[in-house]
Amino acid sequence: MSSWRSLLLRLGEKCPEYAGNADFKDQIDACHSLVRREIEHSEDDVFPFLLQCAEQLPHKIPLYGTLIGLLNLENEEFVSKLVESTQINLQDALETGQCNKIRILMRFLTVLMCSKVIQPSALVVIFESLLSSAATTVDEEKGIPSWQARADFYITCILSCLPWGGAELVEQVPEEIERVMVGVEAYLSIRRRVSDAGVSAFEDIEETNNVVNEKDFLEDLWSRVQDLSNRGWKLDSVPRLHLSFEAQLVAGKSHDLSPVSCPEQPGPPGALSGIAFGRQKHEAELKYPQRIRRLNIFPSNKTEDLQPIDRFVVEEYLLDVLFFLNGCRKECAAYMVGLPVPFRYEYLMAETIFSQLLLLPQPPFRPIYYTLVIIDLCKALPGAFPAVIAGAVRALFDKITDLDMECRTRLILWFSHHLSNFQFIWPWEEWAYVLDLPKWAPQRVFVQEVLEREVRLSYWDKIKQSIENAPALEELLPPRGGPQFKYSAEDGTDPTERALSLELKDMVKGRKTAREMISWVEENVFPAHGFDITLGVVVQTLLDIGSKSFTHLITVLERYGQVIAKMCTDDDQQVKLIMEVSSYWQNSAQMTAIAIDRMMSYRLISNLAIVRWVFSPLNLDRFHVSDSPWEILRNAVSKTYNRISDLRKEISSLERSIVLAERAASRAGEELESAESKLSVIDGEPVLGENPVRIKRLKSYAEKAKEEEVSVRESLEAKEALLARAVDEIEALFLSLYKSFLTALAEPLHDASRDGTLRPSGHADDMTIDLEDSSVMELDKDDEQPKKSHPNGSGERKGYNLDEKQQWCLTTLGYLKAFTRQYASEIWQHIEKLDAEVLTEDTHPLVRKAIYCGLRRPLEE
Repeated sequence: MSSWRSLLLRLGEKCPEYAGNADFKDQIDACHSLVRREIEHSEDDVFPFLLQCAEQLPHKIPLYGTLIGLLNLENEEFVSKLVESTQINLQDALETGQCNKIRILMRFLTVLMCSKVIQPSALVVIFESLLSSAATTVDEEKGIPSWQARADFYITCILSCLPWGGAELVEQVPEEIERVMVGVEAYLSIRRRVSDAGVSAFEDIEETNNVVNEKDFLEDLWSRVQDLSNRGWKLDSVPRLHLSFEAQLVAGKSHDLSPVSCPEQPGPPGALSGIAFGRQKHEAELKYPQRIRRLNIFPSNKTEDLQPIDRFVVEEYLLDVLFFLNGCRKECAAYMVGLPVPFRYEYLMAETIFSQLLLLPQPPFRPIYYTLVIIDLCKALPGAFPAVIAGAVRALFDKITDLDMECRTRLILWFSHHLSNFQFIWPWEEWAYVLDLPKWAPQRVFVQEVLEREVRLSYWDKIKQSIENAPALEELLPPRGGPQFKYSAEDGTDPTERALSLELKDMVKGRKTAREMISWVEENVFPAHGFDITLGVVVQTLLDIGSKSFTHLITVLERYGQVIAKMCTDDDQQVKLIMEVSSYWQNSAQMTAIAIDRMMSYRLISNLAIVRWVFSPLNLDRFHVSDSPWEILRNAVSKTYNRISDLRKEISSLERSIVLAERAASRAGEELESAESKLSVIDGEPVLGENPVRIKRLKSYAEKAKEEEVSVRESLEAKEALLARAVDEIEALFLSLYKSFLTALAEPLHDASRDGTLRPSGHADDMTIDLEDSSVMELDKDDEQPKKSHPNGSGERKGYNLDEKQQWCLTTLGYLKAFTRQYASEIWQHIEKLDAEVLTEDTHPLVRKAIYCGLRRPLEE
């Protein structure tokens, strides 16, 4: 990397490029001197790189803004192009709905205003454009209130610029910025308060769906900005580097900034039906999602003493780094540790990362990314961050009862993976008391599931060794044994069946074909022994042959899957097939899930059969004490949904290809027609048409272009037919899934609910946990080493007072809400059928509430 690129990229960092000098002013001077000279002969290289740095390292925007202000003193044309490009990029981002780009570019323009590069009034014009669009959107008569998510986002963008430029705006254009503030306040008075029902990490399924009296995210940000205004716009988290160069910057020319226009309303104004409103609202929230939902898992005396606006700014920094550096985890961790703020923020950093890991309906990136970032942060801050993470785990564990089921699953997966990177070391003795809790208590189930996942990532003896300080927890480890082969020599099975199994193994060793094996089954086994025994022999034997490794299993299914497919042609038979698989792998939830998933991939098992098996009496009693049946169900629904998603992407790509093919065919046809219509002179005589050789070549091009267009159209028709079948398939799957939930919940809810509630009276008091006393690992202020905290044992904790049926209902309702939320986009497309066949008048209120919460659909609809 050339030296000027290194200086730009590392601006604001204590690094070799700046000889270890951490003074921002000196760094800006050094960078300015080099970049200024570089622009003279490499402007086309410097221009995009500088913009890229500002957009993708937004926590350093004040440094880049000051640098550009200095460049403006000597090269107004370069900076003018930069301002124009930024305005064009902002307009494009607004039209395409690129939320992160809109927010960052507005912050960049605000900082440029502070550096005298653009006029404050021009920035206010942009604010007012966004404000006007937002106010129109939420207007009941002129707008489309279902798209309030976009309006809220625009107002959030305005308010989030003020920590970076509020002081300058108030100083230079007080009346204009006051007009904007009044407009924001007016907007807040007419918009609907946004409820987090259905997407809150900590939420009781029985809580009302109505909006509570707490502030939503936008109202909270407004109160933080008001607090900042009341303190004279002074904050510690935004470096005001332009002030160090103010005497120079005032001499620069402020450039014109063209106004921006917001996209048109997404549809005509007017009243919408409840379903149409819900669909549009869901679409808007997907396109303009809320960036963070604070967990508040640490007690106030454990977190850094920050001003309200400083917390918001540091969250912005952290989220920006996580977003823009998602492909460079080590750089990401390094930047998160070195934010340009003068105070410590380890607790806030941990809470922000967990807020993303547990963000609903889904995190911005796959959970593994946050796992790796946390690992790198623990290595970067070994004296402080591991203890903070331990405190976060304890706090979340103590609140696990109220944690959303999907968040609970993510937490289990993250924690087990995290421990696997630190030799599985954890003070398990603190949690040994869970053995005194009922087997269905969420804390006990959490410990059990974490240990099971650890065994998957290591091996049984290693995990047993890791809990040697709490040996009693061995009770929660999964079974140690391997597969349970029904026809092993030690078993007292029927000698005839065992002989059939040995004969089948010999056929596999002899590399008999699937057709030969099918003939053997149909002629020799099935007539004499019936379907159940035949199925047991075939499935158990093939699974045993494939039990050595995942590759062995795949090979067996690819080679002999037709045998199973020939035997199991309907859902009833496929349910029995799944029962044989689960019987063989009864000691390994992981291999059970893998085998069933692979069989579904090879179309040996249908998704409807998996739903029937999961909701069979064999599994119903495990819903609240094991994640195993839910894992299998998640895999089945996910695989079905992914098929549709892939088909839609392929169709979208083919539609674009058709447009290109049509253009190519049209262009080739026009060239041929033009060539044929020209007069040429051949052997001194005028002849219609150009050179015959060229005419022949053009005809060939035109024919090939037409054939390509026809081929793409045929591919599109085939994909559309597949999509139509897939849509019918997923509709049948969702109907079956919801009806299974309703049937399973009907009787237990009737028995367990009291006056429409599953909680015993006074449960809130009984389940209260004193986080300040026991949930968080305390840090010694001198050496920051963790003090030994008293485990939250049964002596301090009040009894777990939910009976088994109540916990079963709460768990099952939680999973119902989680499935609905995860696939809400698809479910909204089938909502009429769901309303007609599932959400009838007889549906239990708690079931309806779980589904409505998952869809974020108001109950009063």
